[in-house]
Amino acid sequence: MSLKSKFISFFTFFIMWGCKKEIPPSYKIKAFYKEVITPEDRKVITPEEAKTYHVNNEYQYEYRTGKSGHYEYNYDVKGVNIKGDSVRGNINIEGKYGAGILIFDTIKDLEIKAEWIDYGKLKATDKYGNEYYLIVN
Repeated sequence: MSLKSKFISFFTFFIMWGCKKEIPPSYKIKAFYKEVITPEDRKVITPEEAKTYHVNNEYQYEYRTGKSGHYEYNYDVKGVNIKGDSVRGNINIEGKYGAGILIFDTIKDLEIKAEWIDYGKLKATDKYGNEYYLIVN
């Protein structure tokens, strides 16, 4: 190998070694959309949600927020527990799942998690494992 070839090889190696790409520190991407809906979500509309707040009386929801594909809907609901007692409440739903509260006359409001089981019908569970079958008003 000639001196010129050795010099070019060495120079190329030195440049490749010196041009090591730095990897930036990883950052957690903050999504505009919440991953999980909580009962607290129905109490306050954030400034971001207020920008997309929409009411349409032709549909059963009280209001919706968000953008296409990521709407969060608010519904008044009523139904029964497994004993047959009447219940009523309010929930927020995004996709199939959501959360909210059941409102009682004689006891404190109860937080629930809900999921769609059919058109306009939901199954909800409280923190004690009690089940409720609800329909949207």
